[in-house]
Amino acid sequence: MKIFNTLSRRKEEFVPLTPGVVKMYVCGPTVYNFIHIGNARPMIVFDTVRRYFEYKGYEVQYVSNFTDVDDKIIKKAIEEGVDADTISKRYIEECKKDMASMNVKPATVHPLATEEICGMLDMIGTLIEKGHAYAAADGTVYFRTGSFKEYGKLSHKNLEDLQSGFREIKVTGEEGKEDPADFVLWKPKKDGEPFWESPWCQGRPGWHIECSVMSKKYLGEQIDIHAGGEDLIFPHHENEIAQSESANDKPFATYWMHNAFLNIDNRKMSKSLGNFFTVREIGEKYDLQVLRFFMLSAHYRSPLNFSADLMEASKNGLERIITCMEKLRDLESKASGNAETCDEQNSMAQADALRGKYEAAMDDDFNTADAISAVFELVKLANSTADADSTARYVSYLKDMIQELCDVLGIITERKAETLDSQVEELIAARQQARKEKNFALADEIRGKLLDMGIVLEDTREGVKWKRV
Repeated sequence: MKIFNTLSRRKEEFVPLTPGVVKMYVCGPTVYNFIHIGNARPMIVFDTVRRYFEYKGYEVQYVSNFTDVDDKIIKKAIEEGVDADTISKRYIEECKKDMASMNVKPATVHPLATEEICGMLDMIGTLIEKGHAYAAADGTVYFRTGSFKEYGKLSHKNLEDLQSGFREIKVTGEEGKEDPADFVLWKPKKDGEPFWESPWCQGRPGWHIECSVMSKKYLGEQIDIHAGGEDLIFPHHENEIAQSESANDKPFATYWMHNAFLNIDNRKMSKSLGNFFTVREIGEKYDLQVLRFFMLSAHYRSPLNFSADLMEASKNGLERIITCMEKLRDLESKASGNAETCDEQNSMAQADALRGKYEAAMDDDFNTADAISAVFELVKLANSTADADSTARYVSYLKDMIQELCDVLGIITERKAETLDSQVEELIAARQQARKEKNFALADEIRGKLLDMGIVLEDTREGVKWKRV
């Protein structure tokens, strides 16, 4: 299995620190509002990475945090006249609901920054003792970037260039810095802000130290994979490396994985452009399985463009898989238990080859786009070869294989039971009554009205069936 490592800028063979175990840390959201679809991409991508490792037989220790102390959380709390804890707890719960709707598995641990302050104070103290950090007169503690000789190795930025760039930016309140490139580990409280006691001042941690400490506590000083969006490469992940390796005197993460940006209609997502969408808003228009399928239809390192047309294409693609699985389940329930025919054995060999194609795609830096292509080929094989004359063993073989490979992608293959609102129920009942009264003109009129609402009716021997279009 090969992974593209941001650290080396090339694909590398995956070799875990502990055989059979994957220690993986993924930066989670800052919880001050509903998560947006940009947040959703790393959640879905790295959940799928985790699932594939588990499919391959690894034990995955998967840690993803919630940043529950931040300027944006404090701002939201002030706006609503509540404390920051109320805001963060509310949106952690809302985030978990959205993750469940996208079929993102809960992490092994979801640590909260506010519950790990003691560990942050310990690591900051260690960095000061080793000469990698210092306290300014106002109690702010800074990391001394010049003390870490490899600073810039992840982002491939040169420290001297960074220093000259920072010198051109005058930032008030940072007069206590030894060097413009130094970054905050601990900062003094402001009026109305949450704070904790420390040896340096009453204050709160900087963002970067939080992940270094949570990763260390739950996964150890060295981990296999650290992941997140490409916007985190610098400065967040760069600073994590500097802190962790300076404090622990050993390499932090072996592999660094980053997903590319998500654009909306070929433009960067922005509230000012009016193209900012939360996952909750998308869920009002689509089953969030469609969003997941859309996210996985491109390689995670490729920029992804979100549009209504592409979402409709994803909806149709997902529908193909679900419809095929419905057919296979129906055939399985009716099929005989005879041994497979020669033709079926040949088709099963073709299915095995497609599983191999799927695995080859996932082994090559988790190429979910090509993996989905292999699933579609399996669907085509099933649709063209499985019928009422097929044996139970053959139908089950195809059904179970498609199910297993979709499970790795987090794609649910069972159609959700849809509930009709009262207006639609009343219209269907009225149409049935019109048919009983032989008022076929009215029945047709109601059918047309339902069609305009996106409801298609089918009259069968078992009664009226419907589906959305």
